[in-house]
Amino acid sequence: MRGGGAPITRFEIILFSLVVGAIMLVAICWDVVAALVKRTRGRNWPTVSAVIDAVSVTVAGGNGISSLAVRDRPYYKATLTYTYNNPEQQMGDCSRDFANEDDAKAWANSYKGETVKVHVDPSDPTRSVLREEDL
Repeated sequence: MRGGGAPITRFEIILFSLVVGAIMLVAICWDVVAALVKRTRGRNWPTVSAVIDAVSVTVAGGNGISSLAVRDRPYYKATLTYTYNNPEQQMGDCSRDFANEDDAKAWANSYKGETVKVHVDPSDPTRSVLREEDL
């Protein structure tokens, strides 16, 4: 019953259920869409050599932004920072989420000092992408 005493109708229950279901579907599919965008971004851009100069691992809260975030459990973001010349020196980074801090550190440290190829936006050389398959 509502505050005014009128009962909730079947239509209102169905409408509410549909809205809640749509919100849940968007939340579930968010990581899938983000991964698809990340996988296709920059794949047709030309490549240049880059060196991974710095690596870092940071703790992120369990706020539901990552698929690894479960309730209030933290996850770990490993970041590779690289530099490349095109034509001037530029910098970019690539991150990956981990449930375990040791795994994040091992992954990041395995690339420190490595030469990789990055895809550079031909219309803006300050924009680049280090794709997972190029690691």
